[in-house]
Amino acid sequence: MASWVLSECGLRPLPRVYPQSRTGLTSKTTDLLKLTPPVSKSYNLGSSIKVSGWSGQRNWALNVAVPVSVPVIEKEDKERESVKGVNEHEGELFDPSAPPPFKLADIRAAIPKHCWVKNPWRSMSYVVRDVAVVFGLAVAAAYFNNWAVWPLYWFAQGTMFWALFVLGHDCGHGSFSNNPKLNSVVGHLLHSAILVPYHGWRISHRTHHQNHGHVENDESWQPLSEKIYKSLDIVTRTLRFTLPFPMLAYPVYLWSRSPGKKGSHFHPDSDLFAPNERKYVITSTACWTAMAAMIACLSFVMGPVQMLKLYGIPYWIFVMWLDLATYLHHHGHDEKLPWYRGKEWSYLRGGLTTLDRDYGWINNIHHDIGTHVIHHLFPQIPHYHLVEATEAAKPVLGKYYREPKKSGPLPFYLLGTLLRSMRQDHYVSDAGDILYYQTDPKLYGPDKTE
Repeated sequence: MASWVLSECGLRPLPRVYPQSRTGLTSKTTDLLKLTPPVSKSYNLGSSIKVSGWSGQRNWALNVAVPVSVPVIEKEDKERESVKGVNEHEGELFDPSAPPPFKLADIRAAIPKHCWVKNPWRSMSYVVRDVAVVFGLAVAAAYFNNWAVWPLYWFAQGTMFWALFVLGHDCGHGSFSNNPKLNSVVGHLLHSAILVPYHGWRISHRTHHQNHGHVENDESWQPLSEKIYKSLDIVTRTLRFTLPFPMLAYPVYLWSRSPGKKGSHFHPDSDLFAPNERKYVITSTACWTAMAAMIACLSFVMGPVQMLKLYGIPYWIFVMWLDLATYLHHHGHDEKLPWYRGKEWSYLRGGLTTLDRDYGWINNIHHDIGTHVIHHLFPQIPHYHLVEATEAAKPVLGKYYREPKKSGPLPFYLLGTLLRSMRQDHYVSDAGDILYYQTDPKLYGPDKTE
């Protein structure tokens, strides 16, 4: 008996044991088996084939009778990597779309109990620190008022606006404290200051976490279906996948959501919200409007150019940080990651397709938001415990956790990752329950998509 693997590209031999091409078999057995990649786990392989492996996996180990004996290479067992806690059976390869052999409770049990404790005093200390830095940078920039200083100020202040957003984001998840009123007050102050409608965004972000990895139901940077993608005009399609325009998308998303979806984060009657959430949305929209009015008044007092330098440009740097981080926490891995729909989706499987990212010096500044996998699975954990919780969970996650590439002091390497993903990850098929991004070769031309 010889083991064969049915992969995304068809029936192929295990590495080094059988040297045939991935495109087919040279044995006479190929005349008996005419197989194509399965669309879902309901695909019928035939009664004459014995199928083994985890239920629901897309990589199937097939025991096929062959007329010749094949020598076993002794080094095979040593060179084949064992997937700790995932696939330990002989002949199985890791499939990121397969249901994991552990449960959410197993990950939770591995995380130390103190990681779940929310300390409001510690949380407020980060708020005081960040607000002090924001005002200090603004005062320093206004004092020097020098074009050698302004670019440094814009990057630093935009990054601090992003840090304020992350703290408000913790308020929205309830990981800031156990006091809902404190979370709401701090969340409104922080998010309104950077023109984010706190409750409107909080509710839609909750939807994102509850449906992460689901093609239709996810709320943030989910794939476009092939039908929606092809319905977009060429200008919209090009702008969506051409830098820097996708990195300026957040304000547009707040007003009109993503292509194929309707509603606004500012309108209480939007289908984003339940009827009993109208009052929350109205409150947040009123706070947002008050901040916008304050900026307009300051523009008259200080002059529009000065307000542009002090607030306007840092705001757009913040927007780029937000779009960059939220996109790369769900896209751009070296190997394509699955998206799901229908019965294949689960909260755990969707969460395991998220990615951690290393931001170098900025990890501490923006409160370790790069530890995104554990945050997605357990958003109740305060940001200051995420690193420890992630380390504790790694032995359980095995290869379902993808170690992030280490960054230098500043994460410039992420720009290359972003560019590559934008050129390759365009849409997913309208059919099937386990999906991978496909590339439109006509979007940039064949010479630019390689």
